[in-house]
Amino acid sequence: MLARLLLGAVLLLTLIAAGSYWAGEQTEVVVLRTSDSIGRGYETKMWVVDLEGVPWVRVANPQRGWYRRLLEQPRVELVRAGQVQACLARPYDVPEIAAQVDAAFRVKYGLVDWWYGLLLRRHPIPVKLAPVFE
Repeated sequence: MLARLLLGAVLLLTLIAAGSYWAGEQTEVVVLRTSDSIGRGYETKMWVVDLEGVPWVRVANPQRGWYRRLLEQPRVELVRAGQVQACLARPYDVPEIAAQVDAAFRVKYGLVDWWYGLLLRRHPIPVKLAPVFE
């Protein structure tokens, strides 16, 4: 009996996780390219919003690798709709800015943003991706 309950709980959690992932992929997903101190590149899929014509992303947990890399190497690339844009990443750990960015994410990503926030977000930090024109 206990084994069946455990199996049912695992299956339910798996379905919730799969459904959450699928729902998160239904709205715009971009790729952020970061690099480490020796120039090795990394690609991370994430959500993006625009405020006043500038893209913003958000880190759910400041210990994430992509965020730590951009703190060391703030020049990043944003891959969006097949286009690559060089950007300068600048975190804004400011409550007023975080509230604006969070509101934009709620509008764009809806209930999925709320759900991911409930599951994953601990101290979200918005990151402005200012385009670099060379």
